[in-house]
Amino acid sequence: MRKLSGLLLLLAIALYSSAQEKLDLDMIKKIREEGTANSKVMDIAFHLTDVNGPRLSASPGLMKASNWAKDEMTKWGLVNAALEPWGEFGKGWELKKSYLAMTAPYYKPLIAFPKTWTKGTNGLKKAKVILIKAKDSLELETYKGKLKGNIVLLYRTDTLRQSFTADATRYTDDELQRMADRTAPPAGGPAGGGRRAAGGGSLTIPPIVSAEQLKTFAEKEGATAILSYSPRGHDGTLFVQGGGAYAATSPENFCDVMISMEDYMTICRLTDANYPVMIDIDVSTAFQTKDTKGYNVVAEIPGTDPVLKDEIVMLGGHLDSWQSAMGATDNAAGCSVMMEVMRIFTSLGIKPRRTIRIALWTGEEQGLLGSRGYVKNHFADPATMELKPEHSKLSAYFNIDNGTGKVRGIYLQGNEKVRDIFTQWFVPFNDMGAKTVTISNTGGTDHQSFDAVGLPGFQFIQDPIEYSTRTHHTNMDSYDHLIADDLKQISVVVASFVYNAAMRDEKLPRKDLPAVRPAGQRGF
Repeated sequence: MRKLSGLLLLLAIALYSSAQEKLDLDMIKKIREEGTANSKVMDIAFHLTDVNGPRLSASPGLMKASNWAKDEMTKWGLVNAALEPWGEFGKGWELKKSYLAMTAPYYKPLIAFPKTWTKGTNGLKKAKVILIKAKDSLELETYKGKLKGNIVLLYRTDTLRQSFTADATRYTDDELQRMADRTAPPAGGPAGGGRRAAGGGSLTIPPIVSAEQLKTFAEKEGATAILSYSPRGHDGTLFVQGGGAYAATSPENFCDVMISMEDYMTICRLTDANYPVMIDIDVSTAFQTKDTKGYNVVAEIPGTDPVLKDEIVMLGGHLDSWQSAMGATDNAAGCSVMMEVMRIFTSLGIKPRRTIRIALWTGEEQGLLGSRGYVKNHFADPATMELKPEHSKLSAYFNIDNGTGKVRGIYLQGNEKVRDIFTQWFVPFNDMGAKTVTISNTGGTDHQSFDAVGLPGFQFIQDPIEYSTRTHHTNMDSYDHLIADDLKQISVVVASFVYNAAMRDEKLPRKDLPAVRPAGQRGF
């Protein structure tokens, strides 16, 4: 604790000299101790992942997790815990059974997972694989009458591109310094985001006809299923997501099963060499259309200051995931951290001046739908920029959604006015590796919904670990890929930021209001 005490002393001297930020150093110390010595973040993550299962938007799994989070936070003493509807989503989908194996020319279990919102096979089917080689839709017609009851595979000649870099990495000091040195957000999109490009994968040769063309043709011809694979996937990792439309009135999508790159190319080579391939397939799925609304989980700790109690500091992450794993790094990690922040506050008996509100979003994977719906309902619609009364009450929104990696800093999202404030807030955590403040934007997370209507919304810089290379939207995104010490560090850093914002005399400064942005021009 000597190192921490020295940092706090330096911060106290800096604050006395600059008189910029009044921080409760004793409370920050208590937050740090509670969030490390008594952390429950991994237990929360266990319940959201292993106990609950996948949390696809509108699925029974998501509803189960939502209710558990709501009830758990109520036990801790949070108030106004609820599943708040944000708007229309669509139909739910649940995988009930999935079995896929090659049975000829020899038996081989296949690493496979159906895409979401696809229908099943109506029982076990023994199907022959038909390899499709067609350079255009006209040649595709030559397969007419040959696909009924069979499984379709699009011809590919991809080769595995070996990766000689580690899946898991942390930001280097040089990388963080380059982020800190940026002077303005680059034009044309976000920069410095926490999602690095995946290493390895396959060197792909474009298929002759598109997968969508083939899928439409195969369904019309009465095929049993189509097999797919993602060029990013290798070593048994499946990057598997949606299989088509999910609106309440949309028809069920054709059975589309993602298999590993290695299995796909084995089947492709065998079939191309005239070795008949037979597959046993049994996929069962269920659709839910009784309730097609989307719901966010919200709860709060009421403010106590007579003047400031109606103002709000928000924190959150998205609770929904994809279907092939437990959505541990994307984003049970963020939700577990944010719930842990609220647990820390209640354990310490904190009485914030402003109201602190947590939101666990849904529909994020389909386009930040839950947070966008919430912002539209509570604050403003980017399409009109007509501000609602609550718009003036929000101090800030803090988000976690870049995996299990610890916090290394924060993206200012172009808001230079908060640079000095956040720099001071990080001082007690410099020894934990958190200090970088960058003017850069980052994209793909729910903070953008707030930023889109001129509200201070921030995503923290996180070490990428193996997020884009191994866990993000894959069958590998399990509890085992979470790093406990990193999640504890995130929890105490975020808790300190939220606490500081809730206790500050003034709300955090804002950027100028953005111009009206029609739906097709929002950039997120």
